[in-house]
Amino acid sequence: MDQLISDLGQIVGPRHVLTGTDMARYSSDWLHQYQWQPRAIIRPATTEQVSEVVKLANRLKIPLVPMGGNTGLAGGTCGEAALVLSLERMAAIREIRPKSKVAIVEAGVILSNLHAAADAEDLLFPLTFGARGSATLGGVLSTNAGGSNVLRYGNTRDLCLGLEVVLPNGEIMNLMSELHKDNSGYNLKHLMIGAEGTLGIITAAVMKLQAKPKVYATAMIATTSLASALTLLNDLQHATGGAVEAFEYMPGFYMEQHQKLFPNARQPFAQVHDTNILVELASTSADLAAQDVTGQPKLMQHFETLLAAHLETGAILDAVVAQNQAQRVAFWERREQAAEVTASHPRLVNNDIALPLESVAAFLDQMKTRLAEIDPQAAALVVSHLGDGNVHYAVWPASHDKAVQDDIMEAVEDVTLSMGGSFSAEHGIGLTKLPSMRRRKNKAALQVMRAIKHSLDPNNIMNPGKVVPAAD
Repeated sequence: MDQLISDLGQIVGPRHVLTGTDMARYSSDWLHQYQWQPRAIIRPATTEQVSEVVKLANRLKIPLVPMGGNTGLAGGTCGEAALVLSLERMAAIREIRPKSKVAIVEAGVILSNLHAAADAEDLLFPLTFGARGSATLGGVLSTNAGGSNVLRYGNTRDLCLGLEVVLPNGEIMNLMSELHKDNSGYNLKHLMIGAEGTLGIITAAVMKLQAKPKVYATAMIATTSLASALTLLNDLQHATGGAVEAFEYMPGFYMEQHQKLFPNARQPFAQVHDTNILVELASTSADLAAQDVTGQPKLMQHFETLLAAHLETGAILDAVVAQNQAQRVAFWERREQAAEVTASHPRLVNNDIALPLESVAAFLDQMKTRLAEIDPQAAALVVSHLGDGNVHYAVWPASHDKAVQDDIMEAVEDVTLSMGGSFSAEHGIGLTKLPSMRRRKNKAALQVMRAIKHSLDPNNIMNPGKVVPAAD
């Protein structure tokens, strides 16, 4: 062990090999569902240092677990007896190219820092979610994170043009292309995105930027049902040429639990409604950003006219349009504090599923019945990126029985797959969804995944035991 620490210190510098109590903050996940004891924490500063660390680990057959901001929700950074490779020192934004609308970044760049760098060039990096102040680019690429703006801009995969990856043998694979089209063989970039560090360590990336919107229109809306909400979404998209950036669903129970945890938060409506939607439109058009004599942008006028039409039909029960940035921020805070609300219960069965949009309401109805059969006192805390069909279906079980909690997870899988959905949408597989992969993933697909893993990582050092379950 002493020799290993010495060898690692020779690569990254002794100060950047952490052991003992210095490893504490790298030894638990954000939800505190997993705790582990690493061999050491390694903090490289360059891709070349990562390469040398990987070569050493591969030679000695020591497990290696990459870690970004450690904000994951599926146990993907659990590193018992492993070398945990923190990329926090590799946090340079190497270049912003405004004309090409790309950013060349290292994997340790914190998401909010890329937001700020793009904003300084009057551009936008559209990936956003509540943990943006700690999540890193390497982490979001490794899980193919989604967030609130997938409806308009796509997942992380859709925002990446190129990657730099250290393979399990320590070789550096340079895929740092800025091309939008490249059909020269297998798409190895997409193989690495979403692999959660099991096939290699992402060290840098070329990310797409977008034109910065000149105007936003944001509202909290209460509708009669999810069906009415989806009708509104389609009408808004059609009337605005696809300007809807976010369409977020918060049921009445979530609103009540949020108020309990954040009692000073101002409620958008005088009463609690069953179906609450956070809608945000945005436009780069100078015409839509132009203000009338009252100071109201044209996009806002258009938005309010559309909402008024739905109010007249009775499909919308209430609506509050943000009149300034402070109100917009308050609306978003309620949605982005979902992780804190979810984690406020001592027991949690956490599900992150994807469904066809028209199936979300049916899923919730069926799960209400199934959950009552399994654990009658359990409560479902739901929030959803409704515009893309991603439902965060967290259950607060009343039962302490692990078997009951497993039954809840399997019931969610049953209903989800019966509707053509996926049991994993944006949080990744990690450890939490390994049983789901074993039960539900197509057997041929699992065989292909195992073959790829073994071919690239025959010593099984790269984040072992995650994503792909071992063969029976």
